[in-house]
Amino acid sequence: MVAGTAVSARELILGRVRAALVDVPGDEPPAWEPSQDRDDAARYNRHSELERAAIVALFAQRCGEYRASITHAGRGTGGVRGAIEAACARHRVGSLVAPADLPEGWRPGGVAVALDEPALANRRLDRVDGALTGCALAIAETGTIVLDTGAVQGRRALTLLPDLHICIVRAEQIVASVPEAFELLAASVRESARPLTLISGPSATSDIELKRVEGVHGPRRLEVVIVP
Repeated sequence: MVAGTAVSARELILGRVRAALVDVPGDEPPAWEPSQDRDDAARYNRHSELERAAIVALFAQRCGEYRASITHAGRGTGGVRGAIEAACARHRVGSLVAPADLPEGWRPGGVAVALDEPALANRRLDRVDGALTGCALAIAETGTIVLDTGAVQGRRALTLLPDLHICIVRAEQIVASVPEAFELLAASVRESARPLTLISGPSATSDIELKRVEGVHGPRRLEVVIVP
């Protein structure tokens, strides 16, 4: 670099990237592929041998440890609706916001459900009692729910502004590990560039004086309904 020559932030960043990659072989693929990785440390287990029932039970346990409320719904549409109505009753919910493709059978009786089509204003989302959505998948090892704005999930604002999030998780959507989850999500992220939201319990932070405060970056309460 010539003295006195102005360098943009972009040029500076790209320069550092090139310097960091100077010793990378030219034929190395740009995307990581487990089968091509020669590092033994990268050959970790990406699939679980646990039975389906054990994976579901582990997710319920770990998710509950993050202070989420866990409900196992009965079979059929009536079981799901009943679990949602029970959650609404516990939290005294009178209004919910939901994605436009919310199944008719999920709509709880006695609760006003506003569909996000057209997109509701943030002020409206902040006033409703809660949000009702599905999910992309869930991870048993970490008790984490993953949203990718796909089917029955809606846009990110739906699950960030309301104080309560009621999330429906089907048993077949629960995978054992984080590597397995990202292996399943990779295609949709690459093809549609969907944003991912990972939820492990109600929103909380301990940044200030190491005191836990809930509801700072998202819902203060999380209700998870597991559907068999």
